[in-house]
Amino acid sequence: MKIDRLLLERFLLRLPKLRTLVVGDLMLDEYLWGKTERISPEAPVAIVDVSRDDLRLGGAGNVINNLATFGCQVAVLSVVGDDRDGHKLADCLAAKGIASSGIIFESGRLTTRKTRILAGHQQVLRIDREIRAPISTASEDQILASACAALAHCDLLLLSDYCKGVLTDRITMALIALANQLRVPVVVDPKGESYRKYRGATLLTPNRKEAQLATGIAITDTTSLEAAGKALCASLALNALLITRSEEGMSIFYPDGRHLPLPTVAREVFDVSGAGDTVLALMGVGLAAGLDFAQAAQIANLGAGIVVAKLGTSTVTTDELLRAAMSQDDEPQSKIHDRAIVARFLSAERERGKKIVFTNGCFDLLHVGHVKYLQQARRLGDLLVLGLNTDASIRRLKGPKRPLIDEEERAHILAALSCIDYVVLFDEETPYELIQLLRPDILVKGGDYTVEGVVGHDLVEGWGGRVELITFVDGKSTTSTIEKILEAYRDQA
Repeated sequence: MKIDRLLLERFLLRLPKLRTLVVGDLMLDEYLWGKTERISPEAPVAIVDVSRDDLRLGGAGNVINNLATFGCQVAVLSVVGDDRDGHKLADCLAAKGIASSGIIFESGRLTTRKTRILAGHQQVLRIDREIRAPISTASEDQILASACAALAHCDLLLLSDYCKGVLTDRITMALIALANQLRVPVVVDPKGESYRKYRGATLLTPNRKEAQLATGIAITDTTSLEAAGKALCASLALNALLITRSEEGMSIFYPDGRHLPLPTVAREVFDVSGAGDTVLALMGVGLAAGLDFAQAAQIANLGAGIVVAKLGTSTVTTDELLRAAMSQDDEPQSKIHDRAIVARFLSAERERGKKIVFTNGCFDLLHVGHVKYLQQARRLGDLLVLGLNTDASIRRLKGPKRPLIDEEERAHILAALSCIDYVVLFDEETPYELIQLLRPDILVKGGDYTVEGVVGHDLVEGWGGRVELITFVDGKSTTSTIEKILEAYRDQA
């Protein structure tokens, strides 16, 4: 099932407006990178010569990291130890611009740290320092009080449960009840043998092993998978259930018994750690942004495929999602984008030293004059961006009988031309605002204009660019084409 790229773009543009609350187990993920070339004389074990180390947010912290990378507004509620690692964790959040005011430092508690030792691309050892005891009643009270205040202003609640003691039965059930009361979607990455405390959540995202543990059903084929999925979905009164199945993709289960399998997005797998956090984050913001379960799962599946190709607990960027979606789509419409997305692409291309050319027009009834004009424009730089008038703007310019070809079809035809790199529709009277956003180096218009008469010339010249005028092929125009058609068929009419 190919992802709807335009839907993905609209979704990504909404992310900075989403207010999210993450409650769960925060931890530190430490990576010691090195190489091994010797065996220890003290014992038959490899010696790892450590060359660098890396400390990252782990557990619920990696969910937060994903959300911050997407540009979402993020608040966090959690409990850590009142120790060096607990305060280091708070510093890591602050470095990402996330307030640590919702973190409770509990005396006598140990902050979880997972240390992974890697030789080359291979993890050779993991050391866990943690405590799994439930947090204190006083800490529970503080979290619930803070959640009551925070959820009233949130679009999404994410519960990231690693069974380290933060998401107690009392907290989990109270948060789900409160979120339901406020009509805030609540998405849970569950752990443990009993899922009773998650009853009433909008969505759960267990992996296959976790679903097996929770149901007691060995998932070995489609039949057993469906039995486990339907059992969890029905018994927990969920809106939907998503089971991740590693290299086999994902499966969505609905209360009415439907099962929607989503095949994996093929990529080389280096490290699966953190992929579940990315799925939780993308499923959550997808639902908060108004996508349905299947649409959100497609995007989450795409994101997980990117993350597992990276070493260590990682995140995925919005640009990586866009590029991955575009790589699946070799159709002409892969060049048609929202203006904000194109501006993001062009910013990256500009940093690489590329010269960006911009032109605009209606391009109703494409003819050879149009094609030669666009080919000449493309030769002036490295990338050609075409601003295309919407149907509504053409009617305002040329009257109610135009355009003859609707905007979707015109955009698709133009995108099929190899000389065009991006097509952007605009509805304004002129492309001035679009030019201001895209900041082209070269602005191109027809030879019947003067430089001073070209809309946006002041902008482009102001930032050091230039205007180029290209003469159209004589006798070739949409109006003349219409007249020829009318003349040819007048007698028949």
